[in-house]
Amino acid sequence: MKWARITAIVFLLAVSAACLLANFITPASYAHQFRDEPDAQPSRQHVLGTDDLGRDRFSRVLYGTRVSLLLAPTAALLSSLLAAFVGGIAGFAGGRVERCVMAGTDLFLSLPWLFLLITVRALLPLNVSPIVSVLITFAMLGCLGWAGAARIICADARSLSQSDFILLARASGSSGFRLLWRHLVPNLKPVLYAQFWISVPVFILTEANLGILGLGVAEPMPSWGSLLRELEGFSSISGQVWQLVPLILFILVVSSFHLVLTKEELPV
Repeated sequence: MKWARITAIVFLLAVSAACLLANFITPASYAHQFRDEPDAQPSRQHVLGTDDLGRDRFSRVLYGTRVSLLLAPTAALLSSLLAAFVGGIAGFAGGRVERCVMAGTDLFLSLPWLFLLITVRALLPLNVSPIVSVLITFAMLGCLGWAGAARIICADARSLSQSDFILLARASGSSGFRLLWRHLVPNLKPVLYAQFWISVPVFILTEANLGILGLGVAEPMPSWGSLLRELEGFSSISGQVWQLVPLILFILVVSSFHLVLTKEELPV
């Protein structure tokens, strides 16, 4: 599995570099319309052709990928911080505090959060600017995706709070905040890192679902959701396989994240 992980890391780095350099390697902005070339086939100027509005598909794929690859980790960071705050305090405090917090977390987990995202996004105005829609979409992902990770962090924090080094620090006169910040949080970093990287592909998939439903990033800014929504009419693209490039890239990126997260097989 080691070669697969290395290949996945190299692929993700290459895609990220191409997206960051999109301003220099694309023929035009993602919103620029070549009005005399709608639905053009691939050519030297338009590697993936143009869409029905004359916008360069290659530009839109790179810019849309950049939106997801930059903001999905941001949403994952927000979600991990919320999970660390809620789960860490609940596990460290224990007793009635833990039971109340975990009851609220269980209630939150019982809600189908994809439908909750759709409901919250549908209540917001649809005529917001593209930048605002991007921030709203990924802020909602970060604020609504913390509950599962909070339970895991709570269990680890509870175990650590009963460990010998915490008991020794408590006996030495360390206060509750010092115990939490100096002794507990550093030992929770591995599980926080894991939850962060697990959340990134989940949020990419969730944004794509919202975009397909028309509730994600607003036009004209592209995202994987809006790019995949163009594939609804399969009969119209059956003879234009280059339109499947966003779907193939989407599958490869999400699969690469899962390969990077897969632990190496240990020798028996």
